[in-house]
Amino acid sequence: MEFEMSGFQLYFANAVRRFAMSRVPTMAIDSVTVYENSSSSFDEYIANRLGLIPLKAPLGYAPKAGFSLLSLDKTGPVSVYSSDIKSLDPKVKMAIPNIPLLKLLEHQNIRLEAKALSGIGLKHAKFQPCLAAYDEKGPESFSFFVESFSQLPARTILHEAAGILLEKSKELEKALSELK
Repeated sequence: MEFEMSGFQLYFANAVRRFAMSRVPTMAIDSVTVYENSSSSFDEYIANRLGLIPLKAPLGYAPKAGFSLLSLDKTGPVSVYSSDIKSLDPKVKMAIPNIPLLKLLEHQNIRLEAKALSGIGLKHAKFQPCLAAYDEKGPESFSFFVESFSQLPARTILHEAAGILLEKSKELEKALSELK
């Protein structure tokens, strides 16, 4: 999503960019328990790849148990994709189904469970919902660019980031008014 932003100072454009990338909550795989892995890939490598797969869930969704459970069980020969990961929570899905994870040869297996949590990009990059950047066109004029990682639409990310920025500004204003 690209748009022109005018009438704002540089610091405001940067605040919107930073809040879009780091404060909008999304779901991501946080922990992985590998029960069986006879592939050529290390458990840690697979867990890292799983953590970076964008997960789609309703905005602000927080599972009752604190996490959503996902599973993967495949036997080779096969190429394993993100679509092969099954979510036990119907509200949590793979945002991009065709991400290649690994290849299994004949008689190789992978069986694991993963827990997905809600978090923000400020905590870890795996929770980042987008890439946001701007180009300064002139004084108080910017060309703004937001590319979603598919968990949420870019417009929703910007709307949510603006709301969070406004909320944080009000908190700061209140804290400053309480100073003597």
